[in-house]
Amino acid sequence: MHNPYFAHETAVIDDGAVIGAGTKIWHFSHIMTNCKIGENCNIGQNVVVSPEVVLGRNVKVQNNVSIYTGVTCEDDVFLGPSMVFTNVTNPRSGVNRRGQYAQTLVKKGATIGANATIVCGHDIGEYAFIGAGAVVTKPVPPYALVVGNPARQVGWMSAYGHRLVFDKDGLATCPESGENYKLTGNTVVKTSPSA
Repeated sequence: MHNPYFAHETAVIDDGAVIGAGTKIWHFSHIMTNCKIGENCNIGQNVVVSPEVVLGRNVKVQNNVSIYTGVTCEDDVFLGPSMVFTNVTNPRSGVNRRGQYAQTLVKKGATIGANATIVCGHDIGEYAFIGAGAVVTKPVPPYALVVGNPARQVGWMSAYGHRLVFDKDGLATCPESGENYKLTGNTVVKTSPSA
């Protein structure tokens, strides 16, 4: 039977994994039982997708990423090279904490940069942008740009990945898409439809 997805011959795919059509799984990756990977995803080299993980459509996972049980990524998420998820807040080698995994939700369109660390239990908002090497220790709002260790918010990003510059009325326009955004307090919303 022909698979609706591509898997390199060195990839290991356990029985019970659900993989959507058009997805590509590259060298030395391990797709574990009972995970769900959506359509048109790209799973880079040396990636582990653990049981119960859910990846939406068009998720891009770069090389050397481990996605542990408790993580859900919605559609169009980008996971940069060697970024890290955790799933236990107080791990100990001598204490078994299976079944005590904290949940982390990465919402639609979010980007997590290379070598960033997401401490479990902290959701990442829609189209948020986590800079390379950042260590996320609290929830990240939609469209927020966060950098550093611990990660701190330094601005806002458009859905197209451009830094937003708001005027005195709290309005900004993405230079690539022309989409408009409104900043009210600590909340950004897109005010014009997608291009």
